[in-house]
Amino acid sequence: MWRAVVGVVLLAVCLHLLQSFYQLEVLAMLARFLSENVFGMPEKQTPEELLAEAWDLMIIPPTVGWTKVAVGVNACVDVVVCGVGLLKALGLNPGKQVDHDILQTKEDLRETFSYFMEKGVAAERFFADKELFQNVALAASKYPGAKHFVGGNAALIGQKLGSTGNLSVLLCGPVGPKLHELLDDRIIVPPESLQEVDEFHLILEYQTGENWGEIEAPHANRFIFSHDVSNGEMKMLETLILSLEEFQPELIVLSGLHMMEGQEKEERDKRLQEVSLLISEIPNEISVHLELASMTDTAYMNTIVEQVLTIVNSIGLNEQELLFISRAGSGPHSSQQYWSGTPDVGVVSDIIFWLLKEYGRTDSTRDSDLTRIHFHSLTYHMVAVIDGYWSNQVASVAAGARVAASQACGTDTIDPTKVVLKSPMKFVLSKIDKSLKTMKMTLSPTNPVGIWHRENISFFITPVLVCIDPIRTVGLGDSISAEGLLYSGRQ
Repeated sequence: MWRAVVGVVLLAVCLHLLQSFYQLEVLAMLARFLSENVFGMPEKQTPEELLAEAWDLMIIPPTVGWTKVAVGVNACVDVVVCGVGLLKALGLNPGKQVDHDILQTKEDLRETFSYFMEKGVAAERFFADKELFQNVALAASKYPGAKHFVGGNAALIGQKLGSTGNLSVLLCGPVGPKLHELLDDRIIVPPESLQEVDEFHLILEYQTGENWGEIEAPHANRFIFSHDVSNGEMKMLETLILSLEEFQPELIVLSGLHMMEGQEKEERDKRLQEVSLLISEIPNEISVHLELASMTDTAYMNTIVEQVLTIVNSIGLNEQELLFISRAGSGPHSSQQYWSGTPDVGVVSDIIFWLLKEYGRTDSTRDSDLTRIHFHSLTYHMVAVIDGYWSNQVASVAAGARVAASQACGTDTIDPTKVVLKSPMKFVLSKIDKSLKTMKMTLSPTNPVGIWHRENISFFITPVLVCIDPIRTVGLGDSISAEGLLYSGRQ
């Protein structure tokens, strides 16, 4: 309405001015204004709109996609609550900020939650006291606004892949009555995976700018804890392996290694050896992706890197897990304790390059299967592949970023009014490589995927549109990895 009114006023002014020698300039101005603002021509698009449109053009399915995917082995029911509200309901007040590797008491919970909320960083911990955990879980389930969702990396990835409708998905994990009810009807659960009681994980969420005492969260995120024995021992891995011959998948997605961190070292190391042996027996024609998660034991992480990374084809991880791997293995930038704000692109690419060079199949004679790493952070994603093994990675990294934006906001597609572009759009490609540390790459909303090469490794990077008011942060990494795999092709 206002455009029409302004158009009429401008037209009257212009008619008066036609008597002057400026009439040609005025007529041109009038034509431009009426065509662009009154008669429906599009206004200038925002960077968020341009970026979303560019992704849509780039995200195309691979020439040969997956038809059957087997997923395992951690599955549970997530109870999602307001973190600060629940702690207040438990009678806990703000106090010291201390990171406890394993939670023994409610005070440990308070201090560890405070530690990560202050940084705005996601984390996951094991709660050792079963009875106390059950009491806290009961309070969480009854807390006003508490919600129950499919939980566990494997179940979340299976749920995401199953929702496409184009895949046959087998889920092997501890599936109790509530989880079975929440799962998509199209997901196949073998009888051996069904159990009488659900495993519950408590998800304490907080929003950007939320306060608890003197703490103000810099980002929306969550803190996860559980007392989960079934997932903690990866009991369903044997069920998954035994199901392969009948199901015959082209891709297996594994997760849950982080759940074993709460075990005694001797038991954990023994079980990890069994897990490694089972994975190594998977036929070579089946691709294997490993989804990592938050851990605190450097010795355990090193064992995973040495025993497991070399027998899978692909891994997915976030900025905390990437930095922890480097610290555990004395990799590049390992003296850095945590990220200050957005992870530096050059540092991230250095660590990923080191991982693939040290543990990947960069040489055909090397005894390793690792050829792909999918990194995701709040503001940008990066995929790195050893040349000759994967295809369609432009679509893969873009698809992962697109689903992060829509899922965080709770929308089926990206709503440009609900997201903001926060990613660095100009950056150096390395902090230590002499040939790359002086080179800068520039992205733009209309050209949002950057590509570069470092020896025989190709890197793909794209920004993420960050949800301004996120609905739910849990499971974003799993959806990102699932979507990235969905659009990935093997050569």
